[in-house]
Amino acid sequence: MVASRLPPMTLTLKQFIRRQQVLLLYRRILQAIRQVPNVSDRKYLKDWAREEFKRNKSATEEDAIRMMITQGNMQLKELEKTLALAKS
Repeated sequence: MVASRLPPMTLTLKQFIRRQQVLLLYRRILQAIRQVPNVSDRKYLKDWAREEFKRNKSATEEDAIRMMITQGNMQLKELEKTLALAKS
């Protein structure tokens, strides 16, 4: 019997793509948070983002993950709008 070379928990292509979307969203949120001028606000937002992603890391349902990505993108856009208004 030949053992598979793939690890036992190999992701499907769809799972891999979703994972990449989540990681990209997380990076984009952290990049936006770095632009917040107030240090205490920046720390609060960073802790909040970390907790949200940690709390939902065990989610496996495709629809729920897609919904969370959509909500995260909307919140990122709101943060970017707020930062743009603060700079002008």
